[in-house]
Formats: sequence, structure tokens, C-alpha cells
Amino acid sequence: MGKVIIIGAGGVGQVAAYKCAMNPQVFNHIVLASRTKSKCDKIAADISARFGVTIATDTVDADHADQVVDLINRHKPDLLMNLALPYQDLAIMDACLETGVHYLDTANYEPIDEAKFEYKWQWAYRERFEKAGLTAILGCGFDPGVTQVMTSYAAKHYFDEIHYLDIVDCNAGDHGKPFATNFNPEINIREVTQRGKYWENGQWVETEPHEIHQPITYPHIGPKESYLIYHEELESLVKNFPTIKRARFWMTFGQEYLTHLRVIQNIGMANIHPIMYEGREIVPIQFLKAVLPNPGDLGTNYTGQTSIGCRIKGMKDGKERTYYIYNNCSHEAAFAETGTQGVSYTTGVPAMIGAMMFLQGKWRKPGVYNVEEFNPDPFMDMLQVHGLPWHELHDTDLELD
Repeated sequence: MGKVIIIGAGGVGQVAAYKCAMNPQVFNHIVLASRTKSKCDKIAADISARFGVTIATDTVDADHADQVVDLINRHKPDLLMNLALPYQDLAIMDACLETGVHYLDTANYEPIDEAKFEYKWQWAYRERFEKAGLTAILGCGFDPGVTQVMTSYAAKHYFDEIHYLDIVDCNAGDHGKPFATNFNPEINIREVTQRGKYWENGQWVETEPHEIHQPITYPHIGPKESYLIYHEELESLVKNFPTIKRARFWMTFGQEYLTHLRVIQNIGMANIHPIMYEGREIVPIQFLKAVLPNPGDLGTNYTGQTSIGCRIKGMKDGKERTYYIYNNCSHEAAFAETGTQGVSYTTGVPAMIGAMMFLQGKWRKPGVYNVEEFNPDPFMDMLQVHGLPWHELHDTDLELD
């Protein structure tokens, strides 16, 4: 049905490549590209051995739009799946505009020299994509991604107005390492160490990092201390669902993880600005990334599961209703299927489904869109089919006031 290029050969790129290869009726030609071609070749060899599907591999430095243009011109895809670093979003979008190729990513742009993510840079591309007749699908992972589609699904089927939204993200897994991050350490540490922020009564309220926290009970896991942090999907959700009075994002962290994080910050290893070391410039957080465990290697001994979902309160037919929709994902099951841990799995599967929605014509319109701006139903159906089944609880105690 269509040809895709996947940029990025980390855990998410690996999952997406596996899942695309498992659906050859939709993805009849797959190209996997990254800075390190040997990573792509290894994934391609594993896929060929398991599924008998051949995927092409190539090299690209996605920091440079001209290299992405050359890559696109060599392979001429219908869709480019950007599963690389969020620093590279704009360069890749520029290349897609130059070559007339549609675009999908899993995380919004953030500048490399500032620990800040915001959609304004990518939303500014909307008119150019519209004029070019191209679709750009933003944030098609799990959170961001599935959590927004879940919210859209709830608004379509169960609420006249959504008033309160809490996105809850628990990783109750154990990888056996003293300290490791579940995706790119540089991005992960930047994300969780910045100031918290949530939406209330038409404005953003800022907090100190990890200032607000409380135990939340997660299905089949139990109570876990959960911390209010800022997460990018809140920005688009309060824009696209203007009845929301308050929107928050909660994530679990173990005490050992938080202790390591505090030490990293206190000794300056989370610094994103260059320093001089023995006559050369280094960026401390990039050096830290080099010595921490590779997130792609965590899956071998990872046990337990993740639980991510949306807890929503609003009005339907004049009555207040509550709704909780969630997915639990087993790290062991994810590794058995794709050789990766559950956090990579829960991001890579939705990326594949978003690409499927585009190639099947279900999510296709000129412009730049967040996933909640498309019809949620076919996407939600495919989550059930492709490894991320979801569950609903109606009129239940949401635990969050």
C-alpha cells in the first residue's frame, strides 16, 4: 500500500520497524535509516530472520535537512516517520516540504540549547504544509499520542464537555540497574528535571520540580507515588478541547531514581551548556548519556509493566460523569515480541498505527495536526489489534481532586 522511511534506530525505531514488517499489506516497502547504519543493519537482519521481510537500510544525519533531502530522493517514500531526536524535527520537516513527502513524529520540537519543548515551532509550519498538500502528524507515540487519542475518544463518545483531565503514567518495571533512563537519557533527564506546569482556569500554573506529588493506584500494580510534571500533550489538548478547566500530567518515580537525579543536578551533570574540559568543549549531559546504560539494552532483564491512561471528569446530558481509560504493557511481552522494553514498545506501536492511518487514508489532510484532531475510532481499534489493548472504567473514583 505504501513506502515509509523510518529515521531512528533506537528502541522506538526498532519497534516501529518490527511492527511495520508485521503488516506487509500496509507497508510494502520499509527503509530504516540513522547515523549508524550498523544499527539499522542489525535490526533489518533480525526482521528478515523472524518474518522473512526485507527492509532497506541507509545512513543519515538528521541534524542536516540536506542529508534528509538526499535520503528521501534516494528512496521516494510516501511518508517519513521521524523517530529520532526532537532537536531534529524542524530540519526533517523542512526536508519533507522540499521533497513533497508527508511527515509523522512522536515528540515535539525542542531546541538543543534550551531545556524546553513547545509546539509553537511546529505549528508554525501549518500553512506551508497546507499549501504543499502535505500532512504532518505530530506526537504519535503513547504520551504524547495515545493519551490524546484517548481524550478525543472520550469526548466523542462519553462527554458533552470535558472539565478535568489527569494523564497518569506509571512504570512499575524493574530493569536491575542502579540508575537508567527508559529512553534517550539526554531527553529524559531534561524533561523530568524542568519546572512543573499544569493548566487551570485558562492559564498555566508553574511549580517547582516534583513539588506536587501523591500516591495514585494503578490497575494490577497498586499505589505508586506520582509526581506532577509538565508534558507536551497538555499544550495541544487544552487548545483543542477548550472546555477543559484543569489538565495535569502525573508520572511515577522511585526514590532511588530521584536520589540519583538530585545528585546529577547538584554536581552539574544535567547541564545542557558546553564547558571546557582539558582544552575541549563538552556538554555535561551528553557526556552523562555516554556513560549511562543504553535504553535499548534494558529489555533483556526488564520485568513488570507500565500503566498509562487518562482520568477524566465532565458532563454528559446534564450529569457529572467520570471515566478512566488505560493500557497496561508488560516489559517481558514487549521484549519477547520486538527485543525491546515496554517504554519503547508503547511509543513505537502507536507510531506504526499512525502511519497505517495515514497510508489507509483515514488520517490524511493537508496541514500540521496533533493526533486528537483526527477521528480517534480507527486508531483505537488498531491499538486492540496490535499489542496495546485498552480498558475502560466508568463512574469510578478517580482519586485525583
